[in-house]
Amino acid sequence: MPHRAARPVSTSAIGKHVYKVFPNDMNSHETVFGGMIMAKCDRLALVVAERHSGHVCVTAAVDSIHFRAPAKGNDTLLFNLALNRSWGSSMEIGARVEAENSYTGECGHILSAFFTFVALDENDKPIDVPAVTPETEEQKRRFANAEIRRKGRLETRKKLSER
Repeated sequence: MPHRAARPVSTSAIGKHVYKVFPNDMNSHETVFGGMIMAKCDRLALVVAERHSGHVCVTAAVDSIHFRAPAKGNDTLLFNLALNRSWGSSMEIGARVEAENSYTGECGHILSAFFTFVALDENDKPIDVPAVTPETEEQKRRFANAEIRRKGRLETRKKLSER
């Protein structure tokens, strides 16, 4: 593949994607079903990956999903996702979800997660993607931390394959 110019994080990021919670989104504990939030994050992370790569992408890994607080009925979920870093054909997308009380405006961080996607060519083979250019100090921090997480994923994979 010919070299493609690096792309800034802002080119593919999704900010404040809104999802209104309704009764069918609740679990038996009367909080929002975590699996629904995870699935929504995966779909939105796919959009980020495909915007950045310009190719069909597939989820390769999901790690470090942390539920920090529950979302409740009548909350509005705000999804924020951005590409943290890319390597060859793979990309790490960070997700942060907040729950906003629609009546008071109070907002709290409820979930953080990291998704790894791989870009595929027309033959369903991995294809290189552009590098990402972090634009802010926060994006630079996430860029550096993504490499630490990647090394951990690769080390774990290696150790498991040796068993």
